[in-house]
Amino acid sequence: MKVITALLGLSIFLTACSGTSEQEKIEKENIAVIEKYIQAVETKDTQTMADLLADNYVGYGPSFSDSINKVQAIENWKNVAENLYDKIEYTRTVNIAAKVTNALHPGNFVSDWASLKITYKDGRGPVYLNVNAIYRIENGKITLSRTFYNEADVLRQLGYEFSAPAE
Repeated sequence: MKVITALLGLSIFLTACSGTSEQEKIEKENIAVIEKYIQAVETKDTQTMADLLADNYVGYGPSFSDSINKVQAIENWKNVAENLYDKIEYTRTVNIAAKVTNALHPGNFVSDWASLKITYKDGRGPVYLNVNAIYRIENGKITLSRTFYNEADVLRQLGYEFSAPAE
C-alpha cells in the first residue's frame, strides 16, 4: 500500500510540475500568430496578413509620427508586393512573449527581433536591416504593432547620400 501511495504521490507531483500555465499557453499561441504573420510577409500573402490583423489594428513606426490602420496596412502591403519588393527574407528571427500590465497599452505582447534581406523588383539592393517589431495579440489577432528599424541605413544602402543643410 505504501508503494501505491508513493507512486500516486509521485505521479501527481510530476503532472503538476510538467503542466503548462494558462499564461504560457497564451504566449505559445501568440508566438505562433506572429510566426504565421512573418511567413505571410515573406510570401507576400496579404490575405493571411488581413486575417491576422484585428479590425481595430493600429501600427506605429518606424518613424515617430507614423501610424496605420488595418485597411491602410493591407493596401500598403499589396502595393509593396506588386510594385516594390521582389523578395523579403527573414534571415534570423527571435520571438519573445510577455504579458504587460503596467503600461499605456496593457496586454499580451510578442517582440520579434529579426534580420531581413530585401531585394527590389527594379534590381536595387539587396538591403539588410535589423528590425524590432512588437505586437499586441488579443484573441488570436494582432491589435497593435510598433516597428523599429534604421530608415537612414536602408536609404544609404540604396545609394542615397545625406548632407547637412546649408547654413
